[in-house]
Amino acid sequence: MRGYGGSESMHRILVIDDDVELCELLADYLTQEGFQVEAAHDGAQGADLALASEPALVVLDVMLPGMSGFDVLRHIRTGSNVPVLMLTARGDDVDRIVGLEMGADDYLPKPFNPRELVARIRAIQRRLEPVRERGTGLSRPCLVVGDVRLDPGARVVLQGDHPVDLTSVEFTLLEVLLRAVGQVVTREDLAKQVLGRALSPYDRSVDVHISSLRRKLGHQLGNTERIKTVRGTGYVYTRPPDTAREERP
Repeated sequence: MRGYGGSESMHRILVIDDDVELCELLADYLTQEGFQVEAAHDGAQGADLALASEPALVVLDVMLPGMSGFDVLRHIRTGSNVPVLMLTARGDDVDRIVGLEMGADDYLPKPFNPRELVARIRAIQRRLEPVRERGTGLSRPCLVVGDVRLDPGARVVLQGDHPVDLTSVEFTLLEVLLRAVGQVVTREDLAKQVLGRALSPYDRSVDVHISSLRRKLGHQLGNTERIKTVRGTGYVYTRPPDTAREERP
């Protein structure tokens, strides 16, 4: 599966929404914030553009005529891991959960303040920046825990000898859990470190992304649960005996 836009396209945003006035408003606002914006007003065109033009990020409305936002997301995910931020109806929790389960990175309920959209976009961009050791300019070492090897610089995850296809938010979530292997990480801390925002009431984003990681990596690690739920607190990635380590790539 193809990755998302390289360094030359890190500021290119594709907005897929049939509300022409909203697209024009977002284009004006995002352009002032230093982004290049392209808009598509129907799902089929938007899906094709997302795969052909390799934008840095896709802003995708759920409610599209003809080809729904979910169908567009499904089509995009067949060929690209480009980050997708879905626009949902306020209060429609089902749409949010379904979108996240299908591979969206985050969601934003309508109506929204454009400043909040910019904040979400920049949070996603920060996740995609190469992780560097402070002051050294060197990539962080690879992290090996049990059967999983994570390379922060290349943003690659291997399970055994096989690559694991993760979205950008799933990759960052896994990295946070592996670096804290054996320790509980609260849902609030995961939201701040992974999503770049505070966890709002009834927000199940972290839980849905955890569920996706479990599905892709397998629920079991040896004879124990790979990612354990600590009820009312957060999650812990199980430490296999004598196998958690960092290594230089």
